[in-house]
Amino acid sequence: MMVADEFEMLKYVYFSSNAWFLALTIYMPVLDKVVEEEYVDQKEPLEIPGCKAVRVEDVVDPMLDRSNQQYLEYVRMGMDIPKCNGILLNTWEDLQHKTLEALRDEELLGQLFRVPLYPVGPLMRPTKPLDQRSGELFLWLDNQPNESVIYVSFGNGGTLSIEQMVELAWGLELSRQRFIWVVRPPTRKTRDGSFFTVESGEVNSMASYFPEGFLDRIQDVGLVIQDWAPQVDILNHPSIGGFLSHCGWNSMLESISNGVPMIAWPLYVERRMNAALLTEELGVAMRSNILASEGVVGREEIEMTIRTIMGDKEGTKIRKRVKELKCSAERTLSEGGSSSNALSLVAKECELSWKSHR
Repeated sequence: MMVADEFEMLKYVYFSSNAWFLALTIYMPVLDKVVEEEYVDQKEPLEIPGCKAVRVEDVVDPMLDRSNQQYLEYVRMGMDIPKCNGILLNTWEDLQHKTLEALRDEELLGQLFRVPLYPVGPLMRPTKPLDQRSGELFLWLDNQPNESVIYVSFGNGGTLSIEQMVELAWGLELSRQRFIWVVRPPTRKTRDGSFFTVESGEVNSMASYFPEGFLDRIQDVGLVIQDWAPQVDILNHPSIGGFLSHCGWNSMLESISNGVPMIAWPLYVERRMNAALLTEELGVAMRSNILASEGVVGREEIEMTIRTIMGDKEGTKIRKRVKELKCSAERTLSEGGSSSNALSLVAKECELSWKSHR
C-alpha cells in the first residue's frame, strides 16, 4: 500500500477467501481489545456483528496463540485492510448475501470500514473440453457411471498421519464406492493438518502407506494418484459425484461451481471456518461426527459418511442444494451478473483514476 500511496495510485485488496473470513479479519482489532484471555479458552462463540458467530474450535490458526508473532500480524492485517480503496472478494452475492450485507451496513461491520466491496467470484482456472482430456485417469473416468465416483484430495500441502491414512484407505474400501484418491506421503505426527511438513526419510513407496494388499483389492473400483491431479478437470467430469476435501476456499468454489457435494475434512488455517460455512450455512457438505483435528477418524465413520453423501437421503438433499448454487455461479459470471458487474465497476474506477492523473 505504501508503494501505491507514493505513486498516488488506487489501492485494492484482493481477498482470496470468503466474506465470513474477511468479516472476522476486519473485526480482529475489536476482538483483540474485548477478549482478555486466549480465544480457545472462551466458553461462548465469538460474536461478529451481523454474521455467523465463530466457534472457538473453528478459529483460524493465527488465533490459537495470542503471544505468537503470527497473531500480531493477523491483527495488523485487520487494521490495514480498511485503508484501501476497495476489496475484491472471491465470492458472489447469492452465496454469502447476509455476510456481505453486514460488511456494508454502517450499523454493523460497516462502521469499522467504509470501503466498497466487489464480490467478483467464483474465480478459478478454466476447464479443458472433455474431448481434450487424455491419459489413464480420464479414460477410467469416462468408463464410470454418472455421479458414481468420489474424489479425495487434501490440497497441495495437506498431509495425514500414517494412522489416519490407513483408516481412510479402509473406509474407502469398505464403502464400496468408486473413488479417485490423490495421495501425499504421510507425516509421522499423530495428528493431521501439516502443511508441507513431510519429514526427511519418509517412505517413498505408495504401497507402504496403505493396509497390506489395498492397492490390489481396489484395482476395479479406485485410482490412487501420487501428489497431484488436475482437480478442476476432475470435478468437472460427469462421473464425479462427491468430493472429500480439506476445505480450501478455491477447492470449495471449484466443487460448488461444478455441482459436486462435499465431505468436509478441514486441516489448517481457516479451513475449520470454511467447513462450518459449507455444512451449516450453505448446506452443500457434510462432515463426520468426529473432528479430524481432535483425533483419528475411524474407518466405520468414514465408510458411513461416504455412503451418505453418495446416495443417502441426506446426500440427495445436499446434492440438490449444490446444483442450485452451481446455477447461481453461472448466472453471476454471465453478462449482467453481479460478479461481472462488480468487476466492471472496478475497471471503471481505475480508468477514471488514470484519466484524472494524466
